[in-house]
Amino acid sequence: MSSPGQIPFNSFINLNRKDQTSIYVQLAQQIIQAIQRGFIPVGTKLPGSRQLAQALSIHRNTVVAAFQELEAQGWIAIKANIGSYVLKNTSKAKKNSEPIDLSFQNQYAVHTGYDFEKSTILEDPFESNTCSLKLDDGIPDSRLSPLQQLSKFYTANLKRKKNAKYLGYTHQGRPATFREQLCNFLNQSRGLHIQPKNLLITRSVELSIFVITQTLLQPNDLVIVGQPSYFATNMIFQQAGAKIKSIPVDEEGISIEALEQICQTQNIRLLYLTPHHHYPTTVTLSPQRRSAVLELASKYGFAILEDDYDYDFHYDQAPLMPMAAVDYQGMVIYTGSFGKSLAPGFRTGFIVAPENLIAELQKLLNLLDHQGDFVMEQVLSDLIEEGEIHRYLKKSSKLYQERRNYMSYLLARDLHEYVDFHIPDGGLALWTNWKKEINLIQLSKECAKANLFLPKTILYQAKDISAIRIGFGSLNQSEMEKSVEIIVKSLAILKQ
Repeated sequence: MSSPGQIPFNSFINLNRKDQTSIYVQLAQQIIQAIQRGFIPVGTKLPGSRQLAQALSIHRNTVVAAFQELEAQGWIAIKANIGSYVLKNTSKAKKNSEPIDLSFQNQYAVHTGYDFEKSTILEDPFESNTCSLKLDDGIPDSRLSPLQQLSKFYTANLKRKKNAKYLGYTHQGRPATFREQLCNFLNQSRGLHIQPKNLLITRSVELSIFVITQTLLQPNDLVIVGQPSYFATNMIFQQAGAKIKSIPVDEEGISIEALEQICQTQNIRLLYLTPHHHYPTTVTLSPQRRSAVLELASKYGFAILEDDYDYDFHYDQAPLMPMAAVDYQGMVIYTGSFGKSLAPGFRTGFIVAPENLIAELQKLLNLLDHQGDFVMEQVLSDLIEEGEIHRYLKKSSKLYQERRNYMSYLLARDLHEYVDFHIPDGGLALWTNWKKEINLIQLSKECAKANLFLPKTILYQAKDISAIRIGFGSLNQSEMEKSVEIIVKSLAILKQ
């Protein structure tokens, strides 16, 4: 048994009086760590409370409280008039003869003590930056979100007595109010003909696609996407073990000829589409090609995953209805987000599909997110019921149309010798084709020096493509002007 005098408590006990954690709790925690690491061997008689208090320059009552906590947790035994001893079953301690190694004190393990497979697919594609200006791939401006109105709805729902029973951990079924309201909204705005049983609420479009993928796909299943396609969705498909094959996209959307050729030789499990505005090129899938895709899906038996990520944003003319609105064979799984024009915390994802698939998807979602966000769903339900979402969408769409037009004007005026683009009828981004001799990575580096961040996720440069997806939704006119000015100056530097 080690003597308490041989243990250098001051070497591994480091109490922080500025920490919010009580001093006696800190002391107890650090003694536990010392026992686990073998600094204090099993069976050791601890110093008396007075002796340890003096050594650590703390009050004796603090030590007494720490010892009581250690005893309550089963780390030590306190014997009246004898002393306190480290119990033998608390850890695999080092032998008493071994010197105490203090090299790991106050540190957490850097690596696991076991092996696991590291993902090469799920590397974070998003970069951090310190630039005050940033181009993105087309996101709304959260500064425009009606926070006062949202706060009002949120507070009201928290105060409603009838909602209290749904705020805890419960398996009790929750009201279908939001699903009913969202059904009405989707039927009215998108020409769908669904009921709440055809609708699943999720936290985001990405979570929706993950749940769909985990339910439908098996390793080596074939998934068809446009070229280019949405990187995050491709990562989800790859993580599921699917094989991804891309087909060309032109000014009318994906190539039907390429799709049919694959159908004739291989079994397709899933076709992923963003037909309203193809991501990233923003082109709309033509009505003729939509009909052809539905016919091929029915003939060859593959599912269509229709991602309507920016349906709410259209300006010049009425948008084409989703493919799901004219799907009578049950081939389309329709997903999107509600409240995308609001601040990120006030939005939700949804899945529309036949009832039997929704029931199966619900099983997995119950495990991943059983509680959901009841209060937020009630807030969004109120936005629909009181007509606030329609008024806000109408107001914000007008502003985003002005931003689209102004960004297009700036690009045409200042970058016409470098850039070619068409003005989309909706969405929050422009697809800009650049001269191939311009190195887009070098351009992004020069822009960063001038405080403008161009993330790699908006840059597309390969043998047959040189393009940037420029989001305009999150920038006001002044920010657009500064951004384009920086790009012009950066291009001039690269030409030198």
